Amino acid sequence: MATEPAPQAAPAPTRASGYAWYVLGILFVVYVLNFVDRQIISILAEDIKRDLHLKDEDLGFLYGTAFGVFYSLFGIPLGRLADNWNRVRLMTLGLVLWSSMTALSGFARNGGMLVGARIGVGIGEATASPSAYSLISDYFPKKLRATALAIYSSGLYVGGGVSLSIAGMIVHRWNTAYPDGGPLGLHGWQAAFIAVGLPGLLIALLVATLREPTRGAVEGLPEPERHPAPFKALLADLLTIVPPFTLIGAARGGPRALAVNLLALGIVSGVIAILLAYGEPWPQWTAVGLGAYAVFSWATALKGRDLPTYTLVIANPAFIAVVIAYGLNAFVAYGVSLWSAPFAMRNLGVTIQQAGGTIGGTLAFGGFVGVTMGGVIADRLRRWHPSGRIMVILFGAIVPLPFIVLAFRATDVAVFVPCLLVAATCASTALGAAGATMQDLVLPRMRGTATGAFFIGTTLLGLAMGPYIAGRVSTLTGSLSTGVLSLLLTAPITIAAGIMAYRLVPKAEANREARARAAGEPI
Repeated sequence: MATEPAPQAAPAPTRASGYAWYVLGILFVVYVLNFVDRQIISILAEDIKRDLHLKDEDLGFLYGTAFGVFYSLFGIPLGRLADNWNRVRLMTLGLVLWSSMTALSGFARNGGMLVGARIGVGIGEATASPSAYSLISDYFPKKLRATALAIYSSGLYVGGGVSLSIAGMIVHRWNTAYPDGGPLGLHGWQAAFIAVGLPGLLIALLVATLREPTRGAVEGLPEPERHPAPFKALLADLLTIVPPFTLIGAARGGPRALAVNLLALGIVSGVIAILLAYGEPWPQWTAVGLGAYAVFSWATALKGRDLPTYTLVIANPAFIAVVIAYGLNAFVAYGVSLWSAPFAMRNLGVTIQQAGGTIGGTLAFGGFVGVTMGGVIADRLRRWHPSGRIMVILFGAIVPLPFIVLAFRATDVAVFVPCLLVAATCASTALGAAGATMQDLVLPRMRGTATGAFFIGTTLLGLAMGPYIAGRVSTLTGSLSTGVLSLLLTAPITIAAGIMAYRLVPKAEANREARARAAGEPI
């Protein structure tokens, strides 16, 4: 008796549809909102510092750590949920959450309340990029993927720049109209939070109308089986990454797994204790330490639950090299992004409205041009050489360095702004290349998880550390310039990781399916 042949996947398309470009446009708007809500603290930093009686290191903690640690930790389980559930619905819910929490930031009366709101923004925004990267990778063929991801990622710079311009204008007009506080006793910086948070609730209605694409079809792969219980899997992921529930997750793996987990917790606790003994602030290093411990817990649990994904992500030296190279790029970039406006206002005599317009426009224009051109060039170099995209990552790590030095040693706006423009343009070229490389190293069903792991580098390593360290050094030395320039000491590590990625990525991409199959993937 003849058996029916196994169903074959449809041929992979070679071009992106008009609807794919429409989806990309909507996702771009979402990412703009993402970074408007994330970046707004930069232009409001001086007013927040004054009204809530904070220091530079506190502002670095608010901008980076309070947001970044929870963004990176929840990005992993929410990335897995993006792999197992409807990505459009997940992004819609996340947009509603982070927009609401941004608006609630406007009602903060002390640093603790603002920290709580920033944590909520971080958890909500953790749904965005895993869902978006996965959607884009299923709408665009591989040859256009870096270009599409670069266009999406340019929303980072547009949103960051727009937030400075809009918030600067709102604060100026509000404080002019209500010098002693307006309705409900709100000051200008509080009104700015509310004004930029509410539009996200309207955009969420538009996001909800997008169509969910078939996973893998754009690469000619058969659609993977749907997970039978995605939210049960989410709960299981949360047990592996959210302390103290991580101990429950580890205990499920047996006595040895629990012992290893407790050992890791003990090591992290010891390092935190040493830092506190030397006078370091407890909120920063407790948050970062718990983040590091949580990532370790998740990674060890992933090995037991999903060995193929673990093999292509955590146990993949090429993937780790890309994460470190771009994560340290972000370490510097986030520090520059936060402290550019405060530096101009303190050292160059710029008003908040001028800083919002000039610096916001500079960062938006430079970032948009850089990330878009970087994505196009990365795709073209990839056709010429298997590590062509890594060349762009290295370019983004090396070329901006002298311009950052010149900018933060400037004594005149006429020097500061052009140097900042060149630095922002060149640094931003790396993002699309890094994102596309990361996606190419894993299978379609793993993209959300891979994106969550990738963003550990750009948030737990970059966002949670860069802005804070610059602020901490500024607090200790009394010089914001010294604080920002201290971040450049990581450049040799960034370059070494980029060179390692250049050497490892071609082979890792070529044997992707074979390594997954050897780990038990049914392909």
